[in-house]
Amino acid sequence: QVQLVESGGGLVQAGGSLRLSCAASGVTFSSYGMGWFRQAPGKEREFVASISRYGTTDYADSVKGRFTVSRDNAKNTWYLQMNSLKAEDTAVYYCLAGRSSWSRGQKDYDYWGQGTQVTVSA
Repeated sequence: QVQLVESGGGLVQAGGSLRLSCAASGVTFSSYGMGWFRQAPGKEREFVASISRYGTTDYADSVKGRFTVSRDNAKNTWYLQMNSLKAEDTAVYYCLAGRSSWSRGQKDYDYWGQGTQVTVSA
């Protein structure tokens, strides 16, 4: 059974940092790419960042230069380091995993985590 468990969300002031983690089980971790998506209240879920099985990364323009996605194959965990946070980064953040996928499209992924809330106060 595949499970993705996000952690690391919380409340932070604007300009602060958080690191999200997504721990995977039930998959051959090194064979999977993953993506981070987020959904703010009243808005559609949007792409944030992704990383391929080989470590190639992609970022939405809104987070480029502030967020960094990474992976630790030894720990079966992906990370999203978020710096210089803004109020508009407030959302529920989801990690998605797909075999050989790291696209910007949610439909290209096979598994979803439950989400973790990030709230940035202005």
